Amino acid sequence: MNKSIIYLDHAATTALDPQVLEAMMTYFTNNAGNPSSIHQAGRIALQALDDARETVAMILGANRNEIVFTSGGSEADNLAIKGVALAQQQRDKGNHIITSAIEHHAVLDAVQYLEQFGFEATLLPVDDRGLVNPDDLRAALRPDTVLASVMYANNEVGTIQPIAELGAICRECGVPFHTDAVQAAGSLPLDVDELNVDLLSLAAHKFYGPKGAGALYVRRGVPLLPQINGGGQERRRRAGTENIPSIVGLAQALALAEERRPAYVEHCRMLRDRLIDGVLDRISGAWLNGDRIQRLPNNANLGFDCVEGESVLLLLDQRGVCASSGSACSSGSLEPSPVLLAMGQLTDDAIASVRFSIGKDTALADIDDVLAMLPDMIGQLRGVMPCNRVQNSSVAVM
Repeated sequence: MNKSIIYLDHAATTALDPQVLEAMMTYFTNNAGNPSSIHQAGRIALQALDDARETVAMILGANRNEIVFTSGGSEADNLAIKGVALAQQQRDKGNHIITSAIEHHAVLDAVQYLEQFGFEATLLPVDDRGLVNPDDLRAALRPDTVLASVMYANNEVGTIQPIAELGAICRECGVPFHTDAVQAAGSLPLDVDELNVDLLSLAAHKFYGPKGAGALYVRRGVPLLPQINGGGQERRRRAGTENIPSIVGLAQALALAEERRPAYVEHCRMLRDRLIDGVLDRISGAWLNGDRIQRLPNNANLGFDCVEGESVLLLLDQRGVCASSGSACSSGSLEPSPVLLAMGQLTDDAIASVRFSIGKDTALADIDDVLAMLPDMIGQLRGVMPCNRVQNSSVAVM
């Protein structure tokens, strides 16, 4: 990443790790064969594909045949949601899907898409910290429920869901359970048996791998209709010539992320807490969105009374700081965050928040620089557009 900027938007994407790039390069050039070809170049590519699949499976505690490589997290989510739901409908198992109100649009839009094919969706509510109540999931399950999907950790506010408990509830009822774990890799354990999940989505560019590479874990026996047809690749679950360089990069990045996870979590958590505490101490009318404890180690989503988050982002950008107002897939929109609205926030509060997400190369000096500049920025904005609204009191700092 450019050293002249302070990059605090790692939840949106991360820079490619040099070791990952090195692992990928030969499959762009010297070993650029098609893994479906039977000649020597094809066999080299196939071996790389098999090795990558084995690496991902080992980290997830899965069987290699349960890993499907995709073009990213959105495709993995779509394959999981549509693939299982349509396969279950085809078997006359039912047409009811459960998900949460704060999912990524890759899940929510896929569920909405299925409604035109006769599916019915239940959106689980969340509390003011962004947590799903397992009792709500249990109450929502029906005899015709064919799939439940709850994200492992929220991409905007960083709240970590009780996935193992939710998965156990679904398993008791024989309902396949999917989790979008795109934000979790490198920060949280990914063992699919311990998490009680039947499907799990990953995206390489969230953990210092290449963009355009993802993976979906599909537990053996879970029905799945392919969403891309035209070939027998990925055990007929996803047609198309495999992107060997990116798949190799995903596997290498995931292995490095898992190896570095303890140190990474400690590093990010220290900087995250310094940022959160510094903002809350120095700026009146500031608050933390999401749970203080059950949150990703690199996520600090902060609200500022009487300002718009987009305005804060513009001033930060002028000072060389990259942050976000929420999901990268929704950037450019001035609409309030659906996640924050689902957590019970007023519209004025939902548009007053900024997400800072820390990475492995973020330095203590970066955090201190941001803390030094933020109070004046917020004061400047409040001076331009003063308001007498009661300061936010609905979001508890846990």
